[in-house]
Parts: sequence; C-alpha cells; structure tokens
Amino acid sequence: QVQLVESGGGLVQAGGSLKLSCAGAGRAFSRYAMGWFRQAPGKEREFVAGDCCGGDSTLYADSVKGRFTISRDDANNILYLQMHNLTPEDTAVYYCAADVNYGIREPTSEGRIYDYWGQGTQVTVSS
Repeated sequence: QVQLVESGGGLVQAGGSLKLSCAGAGRAFSRYAMGWFRQAPGKEREFVAGDCCGGDSTLYADSVKGRFTISRDDANNILYLQMHNLTPEDTAVYYCAADVNYGIREPTSEGRIYDYWGQGTQVTVSS
C-alpha cells in the first residue's frame, strides 16, 4: 500500500517562508515522478511543482517560479517544497502526489498522471 503524508503547513505572514514535507511509504519513490499541487477555496486544484526521476529534472508553475523549490531526499523517501516570499495568493491546501503506474520519465503538471495523493496540508498566508 502506497502512502503519502504531508506536513509543514501553517500560518505565515506575507513575505515569509515555509517548508513542506511529504513522507512516502510502501514504495521507494526515487525513480518515480512526484509533484506538489494546491487547491484554494472555491478554486480548482492547480499544479505547483514537479520532480523526476533521480536526475535534475524539475518543473514549476509560473506563479511560483523563483520562489518555490522542489527537492527530495531519496534515502528517506521524502519530497520537499521550500516556499519563500509567500503571498496571500499562495493560501491553499497543498498536496503531494506520485506517479507509480504511468512511469513517466519527465516531470508533468498533469494531475491525471499522478495516481497516489496525500491528504494535504493547509498553508495560510496573512497579509
């Protein structure tokens, strides 16, 4: 059974930073594409960042490029999202996701590719 558990969310002031973690269990995720998505109240889920697959291949949404960094600790099966210069527009529930069955070799923003998802962690940025 594959499990993803996010942590690290919280309340932060605009301009602040947070680092989200996603701990994976049930598989060694080093060779899988993984990503971060977010969903704000009343909005659709949107892609934030993706990483694949043991190399230096990353992908970012334009809205977070230069502020967010995705990384992973393969030895401990953890995916990270370092977020800097946060704005109220970044307020959302953040989800990590893994592509186990498609086996893509490049990071992707397509949510349908990811077949395992965590429960989410809330990030709230106050102005």
